[in-house]
Amino acid sequence: MSARDRVRVSVARASWWGDPRLRGVLIQVLLAAAVVGLVGWLAANAADNLARGSIATGFGFLSRPANFEIGECLIPCSAADSYARAFLVGLLNTLKVGAAGLVLATVLGTLIGIARLSSNWLVSRLAMVYVEAVRNVPLLLQLFLWYAVITEALPGPRQALAPLPGVFLSNRGMMLPVPVSDPAWLAAGGALVAAVVAVAAMRCWKARPFPLPWFAATGLVVGAPALAWLVLGAPAALDIPHLAGFNFRGGVTLSPELLALLLGLVIYTGAFIAEIVRSGILAVDRGQTEAARALGLSSGLILRLVVLPQALRLIVPPLTSQYLNLLKNSSLAVAIGYPDVVSVLDTAINQTGQAIEGVTLIMGVFLVISLSLSALMNWYNARIRLR
Repeated sequence: MSARDRVRVSVARASWWGDPRLRGVLIQVLLAAAVVGLVGWLAANAADNLARGSIATGFGFLSRPANFEIGECLIPCSAADSYARAFLVGLLNTLKVGAAGLVLATVLGTLIGIARLSSNWLVSRLAMVYVEAVRNVPLLLQLFLWYAVITEALPGPRQALAPLPGVFLSNRGMMLPVPVSDPAWLAAGGALVAAVVAVAAMRCWKARPFPLPWFAATGLVVGAPALAWLVLGAPAALDIPHLAGFNFRGGVTLSPELLALLLGLVIYTGAFIAEIVRSGILAVDRGQTEAARALGLSSGLILRLVVLPQALRLIVPPLTSQYLNLLKNSSLAVAIGYPDVVSVLDTAINQTGQAIEGVTLIMGVFLVISLSLSALMNWYNARIRLR
């Protein structure tokens, strides 16, 4: 090959490698091949180790009896039920804590965030101390603290505290009154769900001839279940907890583990949400507040009608991250004995040796929950963005 030909070949190679698009494709293909090879090697190695230990693979163990009791069940459960049933019970317990925690943390964080901007020196400083103290203490330590306070500092059932009529607080948890089972309550719940869906559909319907007023939406959400309750007899009987022997009977009991987990998650996440709310409010131009005050609006109306709707566009994206953190932090429930999905599957792994399958189920649960919540928050964020 002549010198001129060698120069041509080197120029062609340099021009090919200098193309960013082709170079990027080649790098991605090589990286994908490396990842596939690594996953294949890990899978083969795991299969060889399982075969050597005579451990069966697959999810067939879910159909076998679990042979362990679960302390808290939203659905009937016993030790004779299958691992699949136990998994469902743990999943429902996780969703229960997550749903209650999201609502309570949002309310607490919003109130503390507004309090930090209060013109009252004491209120703003107390809110600041709460935020700075809670955010800098690990959540796991806070869970241990609240569990110790509930189980050690509170009195026994016979000396239980009664902060409200029919509500009792002891080292066995919190006992609350509940309505006596009646078809009217089921109908009212169904009417509430239907009303919320109808309001959401009407607000999202772009072809509606007129906007849905807030008082009409509120009236529908409140009035529909109230009407169903009235039509079916308006039952008002309550199942009130009462002391019987060494414990309470009746009503509903929130266990110490559930109370400690809720307190820890809500107080910890609420501190981060408070800073998000405060920063969102401060990002709204001060001229908006001055213009609203010039129109004669009170401070409460200015905050509710002018400031918060504009701040919401800045609050929602970081708020989504805190919601996801709260749901994932609920897995720390295993440290204080609350039977969430992680605790239940951890027990199943110890009994069956199906570690890979159990961890895969845990990862799948949190992946699905996180992606679903992210999709919902992204939809809401798209609804309120400036157009």
